[in-house]
Amino acid sequence: MVYGCSITGSRITTRDDYGLSCNHYLKTLTEYWFYHLKVSPLEAVLPDLLEKTRARGWRTLLRVPQPHLKELDNFLWTFRDDAFLPHGRDDEPLADSHPILLSHTAPDSRGFDCVFCLEGIENLEISPRTTRCIIIIDGRRENSIQSARRDWKHLKEQGAAISYWQQNDRGRWEKRA
Repeated sequence: MVYGCSITGSRITTRDDYGLSCNHYLKTLTEYWFYHLKVSPLEAVLPDLLEKTRARGWRTLLRVPQPHLKELDNFLWTFRDDAFLPHGRDDEPLADSHPILLSHTAPDSRGFDCVFCLEGIENLEISPRTTRCIIIIDGRRENSIQSARRDWKHLKEQGAAISYWQQNDRGRWEKRA
């Protein structure tokens, strides 16, 4: 099991539970995808993005600001009459059994294939076993844009695999970088 990852320049070092280097365990590095909402609100795009992670069989962590945790939890159960997204919260029983877990306090992404960050990646350790980290940028909030710029700069300096997706005028995603 991988417990730590450090990035120095373009060299990535990981350690297993015995403190031994285990770079050979890593098949891929985490991809960081920035999704910039320009036309649609979060509630219009999040269910589709989460359904795509479910279709891949991924276990997903959804980092949610504390004031929106309960609201988003309720929304994911009722966003459509004919569907719901099976999920739970980390402050409720059986948190480890949910395919989508909502959290405000998760310190890392260990055990998750995908992480959605609604307020940047600050104070979140991304496990090298996490396939994808999706950073949602709310284009209507300047602090969200500034946070994403800081994250982009930091990740680029670290040599991370990053891409940027932006909504066009019709709400479709276009890869811009």
